[in-house]
Amino acid sequence: MSDVLDRFLRYCAVPSQSNPLTADKVPSTPEQFDIANVIADDLRDLGAEDVEVDEHAYVTAHWPASAGSEDKPCLGFCCHIDTAWQSVGSPVHPEVKHYEGGKLVIGQDRNGREVAVSPETNPRLAQMVGYDIVTTDGTSLLGGDDKTGDAAVVSLLARLKADPTLPHPRLAVSFVPDEEIGHGAALLDLKKFGADFGYTIDGGPLGEFCYETFNAAEAKVRARGLSCHTGTAKGMMINASEAIMRFHQLLPAAERPEYTEGYDGFFYLERMSGDCEAASADYLIRDHDQAQVERRKDLMRRAVEMVNEQIGDDVLTIQIEDQYHNLADVVTLPENAHLVENARKAYESIGCKMECVPMRGGTDGSQLSFRGFPCANLSGCYYNAHGVREFVPVPELEALVDILEHLVALYA
Repeated sequence: MSDVLDRFLRYCAVPSQSNPLTADKVPSTPEQFDIANVIADDLRDLGAEDVEVDEHAYVTAHWPASAGSEDKPCLGFCCHIDTAWQSVGSPVHPEVKHYEGGKLVIGQDRNGREVAVSPETNPRLAQMVGYDIVTTDGTSLLGGDDKTGDAAVVSLLARLKADPTLPHPRLAVSFVPDEEIGHGAALLDLKKFGADFGYTIDGGPLGEFCYETFNAAEAKVRARGLSCHTGTAKGMMINASEAIMRFHQLLPAAERPEYTEGYDGFFYLERMSGDCEAASADYLIRDHDQAQVERRKDLMRRAVEMVNEQIGDDVLTIQIEDQYHNLADVVTLPENAHLVENARKAYESIGCKMECVPMRGGTDGSQLSFRGFPCANLSGCYYNAHGVREFVPVPELEALVDILEHLVALYA
Protein backbone atom coordinates (compact mmCIF):
# COMPACT_ATOMS: atom_id res chain seq x y z
CA MET A 1 0.00 0.00 0.00
CA SER A 2 1.39 3.41 -0.96
CA ASP A 3 2.10 6.01 1.69
CA VAL A 4 -0.65 8.34 0.47
CA LEU A 5 -3.26 5.57 0.31
CA ASP A 6 -2.44 4.47 3.84
CA ARG A 7 -2.80 8.03 5.12
CA PHE A 8 -6.00 8.60 3.19
CA LEU A 9 -7.66 5.50 4.63
CA ARG A 10 -6.61 6.47 8.15
CA TYR A 11 -7.87 10.04 7.76
CA CYS A 12 -11.20 8.98 6.27
CA ALA A 13 -11.84 6.64 9.21
CA VAL A 14 -11.83 9.65 11.57
CA PRO A 15 -15.29 11.33 11.32
CA SER A 16 -15.03 15.10 11.13
CA GLN A 17 -18.23 16.63 9.77
CA SER A 18 -18.90 20.32 10.26
CA ASN A 19 -22.35 21.59 11.24
CA PRO A 20 -23.97 24.79 9.90
CA LEU A 21 -26.35 24.92 12.87
CA THR A 22 -23.44 25.45 15.27
CA ALA A 23 -21.40 27.70 12.99
CA ASP A 24 -21.16 30.34 15.71
CA LYS A 25 -18.30 28.23 17.11
CA VAL A 26 -15.04 27.38 15.35
CA PRO A 27 -14.75 24.51 14.90
CA SER A 28 -18.46 23.91 14.65
CA THR A 29 -18.00 20.32 15.89
CA PRO A 30 -15.52 18.92 18.43
CA GLU A 31 -14.81 15.92 16.17
CA GLN A 32 -12.71 18.15 13.94
CA PHE A 33 -10.10 18.26 16.69
CA ASP A 34 -9.73 14.49 16.31
CA ILE A 35 -8.56 14.63 12.71
CA ALA A 36 -6.56 17.80 13.41
CA ASN A 37 -4.56 15.96 16.06
CA VAL A 38 -4.01 12.92 13.82
CA ILE A 39 -2.59 15.12 11.06
CA ALA A 40 -0.48 17.12 13.53
CA ASP A 41 1.01 13.92 14.95
CA ASP A 42 1.91 12.78 11.43
CA LEU A 43 3.59 16.13 10.77
CA ARG A 44 5.58 15.90 13.99
CA ASP A 45 6.65 12.34 13.17
CA LEU A 46 8.02 13.60 9.85
CA GLY A 47 9.96 16.38 11.54
CA ALA A 48 7.95 19.34 10.26
CA GLU A 49 8.68 22.68 11.93
CA ASP A 50 6.32 24.82 14.02
CA VAL A 51 3.56 22.18 14.14
CA GLU A 52 0.57 23.65 15.94
CA VAL A 53 -3.08 22.83 16.55
CA ASP A 54 -4.72 26.01 17.80
CA GLU A 55 -7.90 26.48 19.82
CA HIS A 56 -9.97 26.51 16.60
CA ALA A 57 -8.58 23.21 15.24
CA TYR A 58 -6.33 24.93 12.68
CA VAL A 59 -3.26 22.81 11.95
CA THR A 60 -0.22 24.69 10.64
CA ALA A 61 3.40 23.74 10.03
CA HIS A 62 6.45 24.60 7.93
CA TRP A 63 8.97 22.58 5.95
CA PRO A 64 12.46 23.99 5.32
CA ALA A 65 13.69 24.68 1.79
CA SER A 66 16.04 22.32 0.00
CA ALA A 67 19.69 23.30 -0.31
CA GLY A 68 20.07 26.23 -2.68
CA SER A 69 16.39 27.27 -2.54
CA GLU A 70 16.42 29.08 0.79
CA ASP A 71 16.00 32.48 -0.90
CA LYS A 72 12.87 31.50 -2.84
CA PRO A 73 9.42 32.75 -1.75
CA CYS A 74 7.56 30.49 0.65
CA LEU A 75 4.89 28.39 -1.06
CA GLY A 76 1.68 27.56 0.81
CA PHE A 77 -0.79 24.68 0.68
CA CYS A 78 -4.20 24.77 2.32
CA CYS A 79 -6.65 21.88 2.74
CA HIS A 80 -9.69 21.47 4.96
CA ILE A 81 -10.27 18.86 7.63
CA ASP A 82 -14.07 18.90 7.84
CA THR A 83 -16.34 16.75 5.72
CA ALA A 84 -19.78 17.57 4.33
CA TRP A 85 -22.76 17.73 6.65
CA GLN A 86 -25.41 16.97 4.00
CA SER A 87 -25.03 13.19 4.26
CA VAL A 88 -24.32 10.59 6.92
CA GLY A 89 -20.69 11.03 7.97
CA SER A 90 -20.13 8.72 10.93
CA PRO A 91 -18.94 6.06 11.32
CA VAL A 92 -16.90 5.87 8.12
CA HIS A 93 -15.69 2.49 6.86
CA PRO A 94 -13.29 3.11 3.93
CA GLU A 95 -12.65 0.15 1.65
CA VAL A 96 -10.40 -0.51 -1.37
CA LYS A 97 -12.17 -2.29 -4.23
CA HIS A 98 -10.61 -3.54 -7.47
CA TYR A 99 -12.68 -2.33 -10.41
CA GLU A 100 -13.22 -4.84 -13.22
CA GLY A 101 -15.59 -2.74 -15.31
CA GLY A 102 -19.35 -2.25 -15.50
CA LYS A 103 -21.23 -1.41 -12.32
CA LEU A 104 -19.15 -0.78 -9.22
CA VAL A 105 -21.18 -1.81 -6.18
CA ILE A 106 -20.15 0.29 -3.21
CA GLY A 107 -22.41 -1.48 -0.71
CA GLN A 108 -25.77 -0.92 0.91
CA ASP A 109 -27.04 2.24 2.55
CA ARG A 110 -28.58 2.29 6.01
CA ASN A 111 -31.94 1.33 4.56
CA GLY A 112 -30.53 -1.72 2.82
CA ARG A 113 -30.65 -0.23 -0.68
CA GLU A 114 -27.80 -0.88 -3.09
CA VAL A 115 -25.30 1.93 -3.54
CA ALA A 116 -23.46 1.75 -6.85
CA VAL A 117 -21.84 3.79 -9.61
CA SER A 118 -21.30 2.92 -13.26
CA PRO A 119 -19.98 4.46 -16.48
CA GLU A 120 -23.58 5.64 -17.08
CA THR A 121 -23.56 7.74 -13.91
CA ASN A 122 -19.82 8.55 -14.04
CA PRO A 123 -18.47 8.34 -17.62
CA ARG A 124 -14.83 8.59 -16.50
CA LEU A 125 -15.24 5.30 -14.67
CA ALA A 126 -14.98 3.54 -18.05
CA GLN A 127 -11.30 4.61 -18.12
CA MET A 128 -10.62 3.09 -14.69
CA VAL A 129 -10.93 -0.62 -15.44
CA GLY A 130 -8.17 -2.35 -13.48
CA TYR A 131 -7.91 0.47 -10.93
CA ASP A 132 -8.13 0.08 -7.18
CA ILE A 133 -10.84 2.47 -6.00
CA VAL A 134 -11.58 3.69 -2.48
CA THR A 135 -15.23 3.81 -1.39
CA THR A 136 -17.11 3.32 1.85
CA ASP A 137 -19.37 0.37 2.60
CA GLY A 138 -22.35 2.45 1.44
CA THR A 139 -23.50 3.61 4.86
CA SER A 140 -21.76 7.01 4.84
CA LEU A 141 -19.89 9.47 2.71
CA LEU A 142 -16.18 8.81 2.27
CA GLY A 143 -14.72 12.22 3.03
CA GLY A 144 -12.46 12.42 -0.02
CA ASP A 145 -13.51 16.06 0.05
CA ASP A 146 -11.01 17.04 1.34
CA LYS A 147 -9.03 14.23 2.92
CA THR A 148 -7.40 13.44 -0.41
CA GLY A 149 -5.81 16.87 -0.14
CA ASP A 150 -4.84 16.34 3.50
CA ALA A 151 -3.22 12.99 2.74
CA ALA A 152 -1.45 14.21 -0.41
CA VAL A 153 0.19 17.20 1.30
CA VAL A 154 1.46 15.15 4.24
CA SER A 155 2.69 12.45 1.84
CA LEU A 156 4.52 15.12 -0.16
CA LEU A 157 6.44 16.07 2.99
CA ALA A 158 7.18 12.40 3.64
CA ARG A 159 8.64 12.16 0.13
CA LEU A 160 10.75 15.28 0.65
CA LYS A 161 12.08 13.84 3.89
CA ALA A 162 12.93 10.52 2.22
CA ASP A 163 14.86 12.30 -0.56
CA PRO A 164 16.35 15.63 0.59
CA THR A 165 17.75 16.23 -2.91
CA LEU A 166 14.26 16.93 -4.28
CA PRO A 167 14.14 20.70 -4.91
CA HIS A 168 11.54 22.83 -3.14
CA PRO A 169 11.23 26.24 -1.50
CA ARG A 170 10.20 26.69 2.12
CA LEU A 171 6.68 25.32 2.45
CA ALA A 172 3.85 26.42 4.70
CA VAL A 173 0.98 23.96 5.15
CA SER A 174 -2.41 24.44 6.76
CA PHE A 175 -5.36 22.16 7.46
CA VAL A 176 -8.40 24.18 8.40
CA PRO A 177 -11.90 23.52 9.80
CA ASP A 178 -15.43 24.29 8.66
CA GLU A 179 -14.82 24.88 4.95
CA GLU A 180 -18.03 23.04 4.11
CA ILE A 181 -20.12 25.61 5.98
CA GLY A 182 -18.49 28.67 4.41
CA HIS A 183 -15.97 29.50 7.12
CA GLY A 184 -13.30 29.85 4.46
CA ALA A 185 -10.15 29.73 6.64
CA ALA A 186 -11.17 33.09 8.09
CA LEU A 187 -8.99 32.68 11.18
CA LEU A 188 -5.78 31.54 9.48
CA ASP A 189 -3.02 33.88 10.68
CA LEU A 190 -1.47 34.76 7.32
CA LYS A 191 1.45 36.67 8.81
CA LYS A 192 2.41 33.69 10.94
CA PHE A 193 1.69 31.33 8.05
CA GLY A 194 4.30 33.20 6.08
CA ALA A 195 3.53 32.10 2.52
CA ASP A 196 3.48 34.55 -0.38
CA PHE A 197 1.00 32.54 -2.48
CA GLY A 198 -0.14 28.97 -2.86
CA TYR A 199 -2.78 26.43 -3.64
CA THR A 200 -5.76 24.76 -2.11
CA ILE A 201 -6.22 21.10 -3.01
CA ASP A 202 -9.96 20.70 -3.04
CA GLY A 203 -11.45 19.81 -6.40
CA GLY A 204 -12.74 17.04 -8.59
CA PRO A 205 -11.17 14.61 -11.10
CA LEU A 206 -7.44 14.54 -11.78
CA GLY A 207 -6.48 17.31 -14.17
CA GLU A 208 -9.10 19.83 -13.14
CA PHE A 209 -7.80 23.23 -12.13
CA CYS A 210 -9.81 26.10 -10.78
CA TYR A 211 -9.13 29.79 -10.66
CA GLU A 212 -12.82 30.76 -10.92
CA THR A 213 -15.34 30.23 -8.14
CA PHE A 214 -18.76 31.49 -7.28
CA ASN A 215 -19.36 34.73 -5.48
CA ALA A 216 -21.38 33.70 -2.47
CA ALA A 217 -23.91 35.13 -0.05
CA GLU A 218 -26.30 33.68 2.50
CA ALA A 219 -29.83 34.91 3.10
CA LYS A 220 -31.79 34.21 6.29
CA VAL A 221 -35.53 34.74 6.00
CA ARG A 222 -37.56 34.85 9.20
CA ALA A 223 -41.34 34.93 9.59
CA ARG A 224 -43.40 36.04 12.58
CA GLY A 225 -46.98 34.78 12.66
CA LEU A 226 -50.07 35.02 14.84
CA SER A 227 -51.72 31.84 16.05
CA CYS A 228 -55.33 31.45 17.09
CA HIS A 229 -57.97 28.72 17.08
CA THR A 230 -58.56 27.54 13.54
CA GLY A 231 -62.33 27.68 14.07
CA THR A 232 -62.20 31.44 14.63
CA ALA A 233 -59.11 32.24 12.56
CA LYS A 234 -60.70 34.35 9.84
CA GLY A 235 -59.24 37.82 9.70
CA MET A 236 -56.86 37.16 12.59
CA MET A 237 -54.48 34.25 11.93
CA ILE A 238 -51.15 34.95 10.26
CA ASN A 239 -49.42 31.69 9.37
CA ALA A 240 -45.65 32.17 9.42
CA SER A 241 -45.00 28.97 7.45
CA GLU A 242 -47.46 30.08 4.75
CA ALA A 243 -45.61 33.39 4.51
CA ILE A 244 -42.31 31.58 3.92
CA MET A 245 -44.00 29.49 1.22
CA ARG A 246 -45.29 32.60 -0.52
CA PHE A 247 -41.79 34.06 -0.45
CA HIS A 248 -40.25 30.91 -1.93
CA GLN A 249 -42.75 30.85 -4.78
CA LEU A 250 -41.65 34.35 -5.82
CA LEU A 251 -38.12 33.15 -6.56
CA PRO A 252 -37.57 31.92 -10.14
CA ALA A 253 -37.89 28.13 -10.15
CA ALA A 254 -35.49 27.78 -13.09
CA GLU A 255 -32.72 29.35 -10.98
CA ARG A 256 -32.37 26.44 -8.56
CA PRO A 257 -29.23 24.25 -8.45
CA GLU A 258 -30.93 21.26 -10.02
CA TYR A 259 -31.66 23.27 -13.18
CA THR A 260 -28.32 25.06 -13.60
CA GLU A 261 -24.79 24.32 -14.78
CA GLY A 262 -21.57 25.98 -15.93
CA TYR A 263 -21.67 29.70 -15.24
CA ASP A 264 -25.36 29.68 -14.23
CA GLY A 265 -26.04 31.08 -10.78
CA PHE A 266 -28.81 30.00 -8.44
CA PHE A 267 -30.87 30.36 -5.27
CA TYR A 268 -30.66 27.28 -3.03
CA LEU A 269 -33.11 26.61 -0.20
CA GLU A 270 -30.65 25.09 2.24
CA ARG A 271 -33.05 24.44 5.12
CA MET A 272 -36.44 25.49 6.43
CA SER A 273 -38.59 24.92 9.49
CA GLY A 274 -41.62 26.45 11.11
CA ASP A 275 -45.15 26.47 12.42
CA CYS A 276 -47.89 29.04 12.56
CA GLU A 277 -46.17 31.47 14.90
CA ALA A 278 -42.59 31.30 13.64
CA ALA A 279 -40.82 29.99 10.56
CA SER A 280 -37.40 30.30 8.98
CA ALA A 281 -35.67 29.57 5.69
CA ASP A 282 -31.96 29.82 4.90
CA TYR A 283 -30.82 30.32 1.32
CA LEU A 284 -27.52 30.26 -0.50
CA ILE A 285 -27.02 32.80 -3.30
CA ARG A 286 -24.38 31.86 -5.87
CA ASP A 287 -23.12 33.38 -9.12
CA HIS A 288 -19.78 33.83 -10.86
CA ASP A 289 -20.77 37.45 -11.61
CA GLN A 290 -20.98 39.68 -8.53
CA ALA A 291 -23.46 41.94 -10.32
CA GLN A 292 -25.80 38.96 -10.62
CA VAL A 293 -25.38 38.23 -6.92
CA GLU A 294 -26.51 41.77 -6.20
CA ARG A 295 -29.48 41.30 -8.54
CA ARG A 296 -30.47 38.17 -6.66
CA LYS A 297 -30.19 39.96 -3.33
CA ASP A 298 -32.48 42.73 -4.59
CA LEU A 299 -34.99 40.21 -5.91
CA MET A 300 -35.17 38.52 -2.50
CA ARG A 301 -35.63 41.83 -0.71
CA ARG A 302 -38.45 42.77 -3.09
CA ALA A 303 -40.08 39.38 -2.52
CA VAL A 304 -40.08 40.04 1.23
CA GLU A 305 -41.67 43.43 0.67
CA MET A 306 -44.31 41.94 -1.62
CA VAL A 307 -45.35 39.25 0.86
CA ASN A 308 -45.56 41.79 3.66
CA GLU A 309 -47.72 44.04 1.47
CA GLN A 310 -50.02 41.12 0.61
CA ILE A 311 -50.46 40.18 4.26
CA GLY A 312 -50.64 43.76 5.47
CA ASP A 313 -48.05 43.37 8.20
CA ASP A 314 -44.27 43.11 8.57
CA VAL A 315 -44.34 39.34 8.83
CA LEU A 316 -41.10 38.61 6.95
CA THR A 317 -37.59 39.91 7.56
CA ILE A 318 -34.42 39.07 5.64
CA GLN A 319 -30.75 39.28 6.51
CA ILE A 320 -28.14 38.84 3.76
CA GLU A 321 -24.39 38.46 4.30
CA ASP A 322 -21.58 37.93 1.80
CA GLN A 323 -19.55 34.73 2.31
CA TYR A 324 -16.76 34.76 -0.29
CA HIS A 325 -15.86 36.13 -3.72
CA ASN A 326 -14.69 34.84 -7.08
CA LEU A 327 -11.05 33.71 -7.08
CA ALA A 328 -10.64 34.96 -10.64
CA ASP A 329 -10.61 38.58 -9.48
CA VAL A 330 -7.27 37.90 -7.77
CA VAL A 331 -5.68 34.92 -9.55
CA THR A 332 -6.00 36.45 -13.03
CA LEU A 333 -3.94 39.50 -12.05
CA PRO A 334 -0.68 39.49 -14.07
CA GLU A 335 1.50 39.08 -11.00
CA ASN A 336 -0.32 35.84 -10.14
CA ALA A 337 -0.21 34.23 -13.59
CA HIS A 338 2.48 31.82 -12.34
CA LEU A 339 -0.15 30.02 -10.26
CA VAL A 340 -1.89 28.89 -13.43
CA GLU A 341 1.17 28.25 -15.57
CA ASN A 342 3.12 26.29 -12.97
CA ALA A 343 0.07 24.16 -12.24
CA ARG A 344 -0.22 23.45 -15.97
CA LYS A 345 3.44 22.39 -16.13
CA ALA A 346 3.06 20.19 -13.04
CA TYR A 347 0.10 18.36 -14.57
CA GLU A 348 1.93 17.96 -17.87
CA SER A 349 4.92 16.48 -16.06
CA ILE A 350 2.90 13.30 -15.46
CA GLY A 351 1.25 13.36 -18.89
CA CYS A 352 -1.99 14.93 -17.69
CA LYS A 353 -3.68 17.74 -19.60
CA MET A 354 -4.93 20.48 -17.29
CA GLU A 355 -8.57 21.49 -17.68
CA CYS A 356 -9.62 24.84 -16.26
CA VAL A 357 -13.16 24.62 -14.94
CA PRO A 358 -15.36 27.25 -13.27
CA MET A 359 -15.99 25.83 -9.81
CA ARG A 360 -19.66 25.76 -8.91
CA GLY A 361 -18.80 26.42 -5.30
CA GLY A 362 -15.90 27.88 -3.39
CA THR A 363 -12.71 26.88 -1.66
CA ASP A 364 -10.77 28.23 1.28
CA GLY A 365 -8.79 30.10 -1.35
CA SER A 366 -11.86 32.16 -2.24
CA GLN A 367 -11.50 34.08 1.00
CA LEU A 368 -7.74 33.74 1.44
CA SER A 369 -7.08 35.35 -1.94
CA PHE A 370 -8.96 38.48 -0.91
CA ARG A 371 -7.03 38.54 2.37
CA GLY A 372 -3.72 38.86 0.51
CA PHE A 373 -2.80 35.21 -0.08
CA PRO A 374 -3.37 34.50 -3.83
CA CYS A 375 -4.52 30.92 -3.93
CA ALA A 376 -5.66 28.80 -6.89
CA ASN A 377 -7.14 25.30 -6.59
CA LEU A 378 -5.77 21.91 -7.66
CA SER A 379 -7.90 18.83 -8.20
CA GLY A 380 -8.44 16.56 -5.22
CA CYS A 381 -9.20 13.43 -7.30
CA TYR A 382 -12.52 12.62 -5.64
CA TYR A 383 -15.85 11.96 -7.35
CA ASN A 384 -19.50 12.29 -6.22
CA ALA A 385 -18.60 14.28 -3.13
CA HIS A 386 -21.07 14.92 -0.31
CA GLY A 387 -22.84 11.56 -0.57
CA VAL A 388 -22.61 7.80 -0.18
CA ARG A 389 -21.63 7.34 -3.87
CA GLU A 390 -18.30 9.13 -3.36
CA PHE A 391 -15.18 7.34 -4.61
CA VAL A 392 -11.46 8.00 -5.09
CA PRO A 393 -9.35 6.17 -7.73
CA VAL A 394 -6.06 5.13 -6.12
CA PRO A 395 -3.89 5.85 -9.22
CA GLU A 396 -5.22 9.41 -9.31
CA LEU A 397 -4.56 9.90 -5.60
CA GLU A 398 -1.01 8.66 -6.03
CA ALA A 399 -0.52 10.84 -9.12
CA LEU A 400 -1.56 13.87 -7.07
CA VAL A 401 1.54 13.48 -4.90
CA ASP A 402 3.68 13.31 -8.06
CA ILE A 403 2.07 16.55 -9.26
CA LEU A 404 2.83 18.27 -5.96
CA GLU A 405 6.45 17.10 -6.14
CA HIS A 406 6.83 18.64 -9.61
CA LEU A 407 5.00 21.79 -8.55
CA VAL A 408 7.26 22.54 -5.59
CA ALA A 409 10.29 21.89 -7.81
CA LEU A 410 9.07 24.57 -10.21
CA TYR A 411 8.93 27.05 -7.34
CA ALA A 412 12.49 26.13 -6.36
